[in-house]
Amino acid sequence: MMTQYGFYFDATRCTGCKTCALACKDYKDLNEEIAFRNVIEYGGGEWTDNGDGTWSTDAYAYYVSVACNHCDDPACTAACPVGSMVKEDDTGIVHNDPETCIGCGACVSACPYGAPALNPQTNVSVKCDLCQDRVQEGKQPICVEACSLRALEFGDIDELRAKHGSEAVSEIAPLPTADQTSPNLLIKPPANAKEPGDETGAIINTIDVVLG
Repeated sequence: MMTQYGFYFDATRCTGCKTCALACKDYKDLNEEIAFRNVIEYGGGEWTDNGDGTWSTDAYAYYVSVACNHCDDPACTAACPVGSMVKEDDTGIVHNDPETCIGCGACVSACPYGAPALNPQTNVSVKCDLCQDRVQEGKQPICVEACSLRALEFGDIDELRAKHGSEAVSEIAPLPTADQTSPNLLIKPPANAKEPGDETGAIINTIDVVLG
């Protein structure tokens, strides 16, 4: 029986410390141009003059920690012209074969989450493989283990849905709609979360976010 792995992210716990992203970069020895996990700060709102000497605001901000979602319908595998990007039958993990990758970047362009990236030194596509080596040893992905506030959880997506399904969604701004790739991602949204396609806010920390 296939086990489909996935992530649960509790946005009400995340403080935007980026420890998950930094732990991943360190464990995978990634350069400054590549990140397998990003912590996105999304916010917006305006100040309103109440006309009586006071001001009010509807300002909001929250964090979204996102990596490859090892989707049920991954856009990267569909886009790869040589079949280098594959989804494992037994775990659902999506990864690239560096031996057959031709460096065309089709997977990079196709993924709405910006998960794959083209390594400029090797001209090969690279991405999160869910720390497959650690998972095979019964360990957690390094990003999950590193999160001090336990905002990230990893496991069988069906078990995560049974545990968190009543309070979780699979899409909030600035992420794409889930119907594009059916991501194996559950999110406990913050109280001020916006829907995908929201135009009231923007990514605030663009200088920190490395997308393929």
